Amino acid sequence: MSTTSVLFDAPGPRARLRNNILTLVSAVVLLAIAYVVIKGLADKGQFEGKLWQPFLEAQVWTGQIIPGIVATLEAAVVSAVLALVFGVVFGLGRLSDHAWIRVPAGAVVEFFRAIPLLLLIFFAQAGPATISGYTVSVPAFAAVVIGLTLYNGSVLAEVFRAGILSVPRGQSEAGYSLGLRKGGVMRLILLPQATTAMMPAIVSQMVVLLKDTALGWVIAYEELLNYGLKQIPSNFGNLIPSAIVISLVYIAINLALSYVANRLERRSRRSSKTTATVVGAPTAVGVGGGAT
Repeated sequence: MSTTSVLFDAPGPRARLRNNILTLVSAVVLLAIAYVVIKGLADKGQFEGKLWQPFLEAQVWTGQIIPGIVATLEAAVVSAVLALVFGVVFGLGRLSDHAWIRVPAGAVVEFFRAIPLLLLIFFAQAGPATISGYTVSVPAFAAVVIGLTLYNGSVLAEVFRAGILSVPRGQSEAGYSLGLRKGGVMRLILLPQATTAMMPAIVSQMVVLLKDTALGWVIAYEELLNYGLKQIPSNFGNLIPSAIVISLVYIAINLALSYVANRLERRSRRSSKTTATVVGAPTAVGVGGGAT
């Protein structure tokens, strides 16, 4: 009996008919919503050529949109690397056998997970000057990176902790029986297996992190959203077309990120599989020592 037949019952004729009807109804509803939105935009003149003309000019892309994409990716990449380091350190800290490590690590993770990201960015920029009483200028880029690192790093710490705990206990026990210490078991046995299980959650959080760079707009960080919804509309008066174009750019970036991550996940799955050679039955040996 296959695993699919055990975990999933094939739908019968009535269930298939019901699923097809629900799919058709959902498609009709979505098409109706899309029609209403598009018609409303058309009635308001949002599809006039003059509003979309700026996006056909190379200067708009090279002078505003591409610099915004670069600034967004810079903040996202730096924040992602730091958040992964933060997540590994505090995720492992929460798994420590020592309470003086486990409890503070848990408190840090829960504290930063509970604070809205926008407040973390505000505190990162205005907090040092307020606390010290001196004029401390924190660049917008640094404030965005700090906020993204603390929040997403705390979420990733839980992802790492849950991923490591998802590995069957027998794996670590087998490592200890071979004489490995806890660090060796973690590095050689648990982490390689947990990484594959954690990859979808990590990729999902990286996509969230990339989109959250848009919050830098409120502290005047010149990223993609700042250019798309502030500078371009102020010059051409095309807010809705700008929002649509910027949304498509975000979608393209996130799809590219997901594609790369999926390729890495498939590669890691293939590399984790071991090929075994089927061992045949031993040949019979006759009385004289020869094979029969």
